[in-house]
Amino acid sequence: MTEAPRLPLSGGCRNEPILKQRGQREVFCGLTGIIWLHRKMQDAFFLVIGSRTCAHLLQSAAGVMIFAEPRFGTAILEESDLAGMADAQAELDKVVDQLLARRTDIKQLFLVGSCPSEVIKLDLARAAERMTERYAPSVRVLNFSGSGIETTFTQGEDACLAAMVPVLPKTAERQLLLVGALPDVVEEQAVSLLSDMGIGPIKVLPAPRADADLGLGENTVFALTQPFLGDTHAALDRRGARHLPAPFPFGEEGTTAWLRVIAEEFGVDAETFDKVTAAPRARARKAIAQASETLRGKSIFFFPDSQLEIPLARFLTRECGMDAIEISAPFIHKGIVGPDLDLLAQGPTFSEGQDVDLQLDRCRQARPDLTVCGLGLANPLEAEGLATKWAIELVFTPVHFYEQAGDLAGLFSRPLRRADLLHLEATT
Repeated sequence: MTEAPRLPLSGGCRNEPILKQRGQREVFCGLTGIIWLHRKMQDAFFLVIGSRTCAHLLQSAAGVMIFAEPRFGTAILEESDLAGMADAQAELDKVVDQLLARRTDIKQLFLVGSCPSEVIKLDLARAAERMTERYAPSVRVLNFSGSGIETTFTQGEDACLAAMVPVLPKTAERQLLLVGALPDVVEEQAVSLLSDMGIGPIKVLPAPRADADLGLGENTVFALTQPFLGDTHAALDRRGARHLPAPFPFGEEGTTAWLRVIAEEFGVDAETFDKVTAAPRARARKAIAQASETLRGKSIFFFPDSQLEIPLARFLTRECGMDAIEISAPFIHKGIVGPDLDLLAQGPTFSEGQDVDLQLDRCRQARPDLTVCGLGLANPLEAEGLATKWAIELVFTPVHFYEQAGDLAGLFSRPLRRADLLHLEATT
């Protein structure tokens, strides 16, 4: 089989010290995950239990779907409910009754808490159990938290998928489960590559419909497509499924390594692997080389936001020639991102969590060529002359696997080219 990626001369960063930050943080809340999840699950509805602020966030972040029946909404709890002065359970039951009576296409209903239960005075887990008994078998009711107090940006998806795992039926079938929501075109590419190697059956979580033939058991092996699925990983492990640790499929190297781990698990021979991957690998290498000309030799600083930071740092340093100064993530789960850490050369500072003021001081002192951060920090840093990349765009843009590798490099080169143009205009 094709030679595996070589470790950096330093031996990797899996055992490097990690700076633990536990101060004020600047991240999007987990409710945002609904924006991409509701597109993947065609018969699901996400009912956010919260305030008008939460309703405004979803509508403005997702865009108001004027010409389509939306598959998310909010059960707005007024101040009296939040203070425990009204029967919130009865109000919630009434909203759900009205929703399901009007929308008979709903087969999965997610009750999404926008605040901790202590704030909204509702136990959504018990509410979901009660409603499941009432509406079964036509509707399955689950709950998860998207609270910005309890979750960071991408943890909404993790919490949602983790809530689905315990209710999946048991199966003894030998199967591959791909875990993580991907754009349809990207998911199709991944399934096509694996199928062409003779691997199957292949299932995906989240499945597009509740009645999908999806079960779990000790003969299930799973590969994560997103590095922020720590709770889902744990839930699958409890069900007896086995994880296939691998670098994440960003860029040519990461995609090849991810595919190789699965291929080896299913006994794919080297000739077949090379035959399936040779052409897309060549296209990816060419696209990356063209898009990363601006990136070579430039420094980059990651603020914690999406939990994509470590795999992206591996891609940018090894395939695009960048130098990482600091790599931060909301959480660092070595059982998940360990293979990417193994491929990173020593040198960057690794930090978990955030104390935003201290991290801003480190960033200003380092003066990186490019800073990856959330929306709330980007404009102030741009005003100080630092080029920035919005972390949120890396989640909403197709960036996985071979055919998107050039686009991924381009997402980082464009802000540098823009900064060069602005500097040129300012000096002429």
